[in-house]
Amino acid sequence: MANSPVVSINTHTTASSPRPHILYTVEVSRGGNHAVLNRRYSEFLALHNALQPSEDIAVSLPPKRILVTSFVPSAWLDDVLIEERKTGLAAYLNAILVHPTYRNAPALSDFLSSNDSKTSNPKLDPEDALPSTMSRQSALQIKAQLLSGDGEATANKGEMKADATLIAAAYYPDWSESEFPPESLDYTRFSILFFAFAIPNSSNTLTWDSGSQNMLSRTVTAARNSGAGTRVVLSVGKFWSGWGGSVYFSQCVASAANRTTFVNTLVSAVNTYGLDGIDIDWEYPNEVGAGNINSPSDAANFLTFLTQLRTALGSSKIISAAVPDTPWLGSNGSPLTNVSAYATQMTYLNIMNYDIFQSSSTPGPNAPLGNLCGTSTQPQYSAQAALSQWSAAGFPASKMLLGLPLYGYVSNSTKTALTGSLVDPSPNEDRRNGPNGTSTGVARPGNHARHQRTIPAKNPAEGQAGPGKVNGNVEKGKKKGATNGNAGTGKATKGTSNQAGTEATANLQSWYGQQIPFGSIVASGALTKNADGTYGGGGGFTEGWDNCSDTPFLFNTSQATVVTYDDTFSLGDKATFAKQNGMAGCFTWSLDQDDGVTLQNVIRANLGLP
Repeated sequence: MANSPVVSINTHTTASSPRPHILYTVEVSRGGNHAVLNRRYSEFLALHNALQPSEDIAVSLPPKRILVTSFVPSAWLDDVLIEERKTGLAAYLNAILVHPTYRNAPALSDFLSSNDSKTSNPKLDPEDALPSTMSRQSALQIKAQLLSGDGEATANKGEMKADATLIAAAYYPDWSESEFPPESLDYTRFSILFFAFAIPNSSNTLTWDSGSQNMLSRTVTAARNSGAGTRVVLSVGKFWSGWGGSVYFSQCVASAANRTTFVNTLVSAVNTYGLDGIDIDWEYPNEVGAGNINSPSDAANFLTFLTQLRTALGSSKIISAAVPDTPWLGSNGSPLTNVSAYATQMTYLNIMNYDIFQSSSTPGPNAPLGNLCGTSTQPQYSAQAALSQWSAAGFPASKMLLGLPLYGYVSNSTKTALTGSLVDPSPNEDRRNGPNGTSTGVARPGNHARHQRTIPAKNPAEGQAGPGKVNGNVEKGKKKGATNGNAGTGKATKGTSNQAGTEATANLQSWYGQQIPFGSIVASGALTKNADGTYGGGGGFTEGWDNCSDTPFLFNTSQATVVTYDDTFSLGDKATFAKQNGMAGCFTWSLDQDDGVTLQNVIRANLGLP
């Protein structure tokens, strides 16, 4: 609408009284008129409560962050929170302003007037505060008041519980049907299933694997019949084989005609199979690899495509995209610095924080939580870095899903420590104090080393190539230069067998250079499951812990084998990180690589889900 106001929030300021808080600078333009207002986050909440917008609003208000998580005061969190809210609040106001039901509401008109204060409660809400200026003790005291319903916090109690619901999703590959048929899945474990894959083709339509359409229909039926509320989303692309499924993405979005054909194909799939949305796995716009078509216009065309797809699907369907730890490349070949327009059209951003370091004679972590020792040669590739980089570019954390791998890499190496591991683990510390591997806090260098043990396998079996995500993403890792890491000096404390004299029986040498499902590591005997649901080294393998990435590894020097992977502890920590930082939740690649649903259950527990 030509006469509708346009809102932007590009800057903010702070005020010190009655305590340090944030004021977001709201710029409202209509025709030749321009107004500038300063508003607190709580004033947006008051507007939202007054309007009570229905679910047909495509953009939601950025969620409460400070008191629904375990509070971690830091200046870094200040920056992430403020940038997320500036983008999200502007998108929210613009969505309200074009909606016929709300654009003329008195509450909205009052909010956008030039008066300084638009809240009926002059007292500051804790959500208005700068996080780093609140002590952990004071934040937890306020949180306790909310939970107990004391005083003025009572009114917010219900809202806090609603905001705390997070997503535990998983990719479900069509090639796993024989071992994991749709009718056998426990849908209560999955908020969303990303059914993988249909592949874009040269006709700007989709190519399906043999039998996958029938499997998709069965999955939707089984999910609906389960009553679990699991949403089924079709993932378009393919990342288990590197970039192989992304050859034609650039072509499919390059012109209006191509986009229309592609969008119509996706909408037809959603309607035909009763899907809850579409997931785009384009690896990667404007990048050279695997013979993929690419163009400097890829990112711009992708946004146009997403906008058209959103219009065609409506606001209720999921639109997500699997992405690396850094934003898409723009026409200049550098990561985009503003992706807020993409965020407006998308429901979730699926961050693939894995394959950072792959098989190598000097192995590094597959999926680091962070560059916790400051020594990584890939500091921009970790869960912490991904959140920071996408948030700085304007994508709200509340729409991000953190990707967690249920697989590892097997390397031909005699190393007993991962590259970048400069901190010796202490034999006096052990983090195995949470139920079923749930963590008690996100690791920091030197603080959370674990005991390493060697346990002979009870039923040893040589590792065989499994049905999971095997030998995939090789080109992606090479793109990142992920085969060479930092020289490290830290060594894992060598464990002792609990059955002295037992010879090593597990052998993973047939997996050299490949990805290995977590379930296959267990089946080989190199990992054994403990009574408390955690895992330890077995079959002659010693378990190590890398404090610098917060990930485990296994090594057997006599076999020159190192396995880098994630377990209940490291996955629990990353899920806790997602929850603490206001992310939407986590997803796994892929459900068929779990040991039953052990890892999925740990992820759910750390997200606060039953």
